[in-house]
Amino acid sequence: QVQVVESGGGLVQPGGSLRLSCAASGSVFSVDAMGWFRQAPGKQRILVAAISSSGNTNYADSVKGRFTISRNNAKSMVYLQMNSLRPEDTAVYYCNTVPWSAQSWGQGTQVTVSS
Repeated sequence: QVQVVESGGGLVQPGGSLRLSCAASGSVFSVDAMGWFRQAPGKQRILVAAISSSGNTNYADSVKGRFTISRNNAKSMVYLQMNSLRPEDTAVYYCNTVPWSAQSWGQGTQVTVSS
């Protein structure tokens, strides 16, 4: 299975931007579809962006047009560029395979959007 470490979160003002990084290891990363998930307090963890091994992408309606997922297979990295951030984007962000694997969750990275 893929093992991941997420980074890049932090506190940002509404309208600001952050870029999250996911370093993957432990499997054949280049053949796996990958995604970014987020979980707000008291809410279910949901998929917000996904990318296939070839670069095809899909986004949740809530982030479409604001977030961009990308990957660098040679570096086993997945990224999430988040622009025009809103308070409702506040959550812990995780990367994982798509569909997700229970053994592949990392610690997540906290994103807080607040003025």
